[in-house]
Amino acid sequence: MTGKSLCLAILSLVLIGGCQPAGAASFDCAKAETPDEKAICADRSLNDQDVEMSVLYTQLKPLLGMGARGDMEDAQVTWLKRRESCGGDRACLGKAYEERVMQLRGGFEALAKRGPF
Repeated sequence: MTGKSLCLAILSLVLIGGCQPAGAASFDCAKAETPDEKAICADRSLNDQDVEMSVLYTQLKPLLGMGARGDMEDAQVTWLKRRESCGGDRACLGKAYEERVMQLRGGFEALAKRGPF
């Protein structure tokens, strides 16, 4: 992937993320039950991080081969358990999201290095 095509891919992710309704987490906040979900719905920054993580995950997943896709799904399940273990601790949730977003961005960078497409 060239620098230009990588920039276009990132721009498309930003635009897709920008299409999310304001205050909309990647899940239905009206059905939030767990402390982590309630904290995400109550905090705009965490909400935005949740949307960003969801967009990155959704966009990266179909670009991966079957084995890597399965590994990514397993990592997401593990990460969701970690997020849940934070409960309503917003600092813990923020750190969890920062790390997961970095991992997912790293997945795009790894794909770009393997190019050309």
